[in-house]
Amino acid sequence: MEETAGCAVRLDESQALELAACDDLPWLMATAAGLRDQGHGAVVTYSPKVFIPLTHLCRDVCHYCTFARTPKRVSSPYLSAEEVLGIARAGAVAGCHEALFTLGDKPELRYPTARAALESLGHATTLSYLAEMAQLVVDETGLLPHLNAGVMTADDLAALRRVSVSQGLMLESSSRRLLEPGQPHHGSPDKEPDARLATIRSAGEQNVLFTSGILIGIGETRRERIESLLELRRLNEANGHLQEVIIQNFRRKPGTKMAQAPEPSEQELLWTIAVARLILGAEANIQAPPNLSPASLARILGAGINDWGGVSPVTPDHVNPEAPWPEVARLAAVSAAEDKTLVPRLPVYPKYVERIDQWVDPALHTALIRRADASGYGRGDNWNPGATMPVPQQPLRSDGLAARSSSPVYRLAMRAAQGQALSEKEIVTLFEARGADLQTLCAAADELRAAVAGDTVSYIITRNINYTNICGFKCGFCAFSKGRGPRELREAAYNLPLEEIQDRTRDAWRRGAVEVCLQGGIHPSYTGQTYIDICRAIKSVQPDIHIHAFSPLEIWQGAQTLGISLESMLRELKAAGLGSLPGTAAEILDDEVRDILCPDKLNTRQWLDVVRTAHGVGLTTTATIMFGHVDRPIHWARHLDRLRSLQQETGGFTELVPLPFVHMQAPIYRQGRSRRGPTYRESILMHAVARLVLHPHFRNIQTSWTKMGRDGALACLQSGVNDLGGTLMNESISRAAGAAHGQEMLPEAMEALIYGAGRTPLQRNNRYEPVKPRKLAGAATTAATETVGFAPISAAQREHP
Repeated sequence: MEETAGCAVRLDESQALELAACDDLPWLMATAAGLRDQGHGAVVTYSPKVFIPLTHLCRDVCHYCTFARTPKRVSSPYLSAEEVLGIARAGAVAGCHEALFTLGDKPELRYPTARAALESLGHATTLSYLAEMAQLVVDETGLLPHLNAGVMTADDLAALRRVSVSQGLMLESSSRRLLEPGQPHHGSPDKEPDARLATIRSAGEQNVLFTSGILIGIGETRRERIESLLELRRLNEANGHLQEVIIQNFRRKPGTKMAQAPEPSEQELLWTIAVARLILGAEANIQAPPNLSPASLARILGAGINDWGGVSPVTPDHVNPEAPWPEVARLAAVSAAEDKTLVPRLPVYPKYVERIDQWVDPALHTALIRRADASGYGRGDNWNPGATMPVPQQPLRSDGLAARSSSPVYRLAMRAAQGQALSEKEIVTLFEARGADLQTLCAAADELRAAVAGDTVSYIITRNINYTNICGFKCGFCAFSKGRGPRELREAAYNLPLEEIQDRTRDAWRRGAVEVCLQGGIHPSYTGQTYIDICRAIKSVQPDIHIHAFSPLEIWQGAQTLGISLESMLRELKAAGLGSLPGTAAEILDDEVRDILCPDKLNTRQWLDVVRTAHGVGLTTTATIMFGHVDRPIHWARHLDRLRSLQQETGGFTELVPLPFVHMQAPIYRQGRSRRGPTYRESILMHAVARLVLHPHFRNIQTSWTKMGRDGALACLQSGVNDLGGTLMNESISRAAGAAHGQEMLPEAMEALIYGAGRTPLQRNNRYEPVKPRKLAGAATTAATETVGFAPISAAQREHP
């Protein structure tokens, strides 16, 4: 919890202790809120969770607690596996990410009933049974367990780390005075401060992500609160594992020894939150339970918290059952009133998701990754690229764009729209836009689109010809290539003869196409001559059609196999009829990502070299970015910055095509190593940010209807997009990955979608020049292309074209 720039000094312990005498609450709150904003910006988080009370039995007798019960007051000592799964499944259906297990401390040491129940369950300890139930929840529901299991040994922590992504133990207070007779912790051995501090310390030594905090209003002094916070700060500075600190206010409960004790005032709660922020620093995650102070939410936010804690749509707060959870909509409204955006998070905070190898057991990586968005927050929707599902209802236009002039996102968007190059960090800021900032960004991108490209939306009648799906490369995202092995996933291996490529070209021309787009796997027997021969074969039967073909990887491979330079290879292809190159095989132009996603493929420099050389010999290319797998906003920023720089140098890109990762059949997803594509927000955002960041060097931003679907494409048209791409005819690659939006969109459907967006359609060629639709015989222009299938081929055919 390091201090960030802007806080003059880190408070030393004597300075922190001096705060006990500070009664200037407005100053404390303003200072704390400013510090919080430095570390967390406009985001306020909460964790959608279910609360699983594994057992209410406990060996301690805290004088304010109603969670702990005696055996006579419980129907069963422990929840059964079926009961645990019932709660977890309800949470999964409701969109929760976290399964919070809470339980009494080691009840088997006090109650024979607990020991007998554990024996019948096949366990010697409560913690052993807890481990089994946590693993069951992960396996059956994918929810992420967070365990509040009390004071533990190093061995206990290590065992539970294998089945939970995080754990927690409230320090409550470091004051030993509260253990004395008449005080709230008397008779509770597990409230011994040294024992609790030892557990928290041991967790850090074993890289266990941890939650702790203090309970205020149980008889402690302000100085004792500060001393407790300093203890937590010391432990975190040693190991960096204390990912959140809770400031919890005591609530008296009937039937307890403290039923008549005074509760802390709102001022005391606000004072403690503000002081905690000053002591723990800008980047600390500080929360206060919203259900314990429902009338004070705005003021709590103003005191410096950045997290509302866990909120359940399914289960009550079993520790404070008298205090119902506030609705998430209310928390969002309170946050918005303070210019904050409420964002769901995981039980692992984003900066720790980024360092998953250090902080989370490998067995839990897949469950965590699949619930995370690109920034490490919880996925805010269930939408997936390529899937036929409704898009989230998310307003993208802001009616008062100028009213957002105080927003950093607005200022950056305006600078970009004026043609200023943004820094890598500034581009990342745009990619983090949410809520009102997202609306602002989309509106700014749309205004820029109107100024640059007008109200026409272009498209091209084209046909995809994927001449082989046999490939010697092993890209983790690709479900299209089949390698040399047996039939995999969706289709058999195939390799089209030249005559079939020619037939498809003739049919494309007959149906109005002005272009054929050719890409395929890197067949082990293909050489550069193969690509030259394909171009010549196409031009021999249809000399007027534009050939848009061969990714930079195919160009590189072709030059290597012929032993010639990239320039020579490209000149040979141009002479044979090649008109332009698709800017695919780019994925993410950052080797940190490429080393995971496609380690045997071109690196970033090589891809840029091929494209630069193509532009140099007079061949234009598209540009693409394939996002939403193992990448993060920093990688997207680098990708766009590199495209912008190359376009400034060559001017050879015709458009950018964002390609949301379609995960369903992708090997890296099936292996549990990637996210399930970008969220809807991220997908729309990519188009808007690209329009702004690449201005004025890119005039055209295209959306992929095969991945975004009709409604997603409409949203992109409101967010900076001016082109719908091609009608495609026999789209294969997205379909192989699991996309279900079809192989073709007929021109009539394209134009209906464009008119539906209030825009004017324009049929174009590859150079973005208007073309007149050709007069075609019969119904050729409207007949949908049949799905193309391929018979399995022999091993000999796989080896040789």
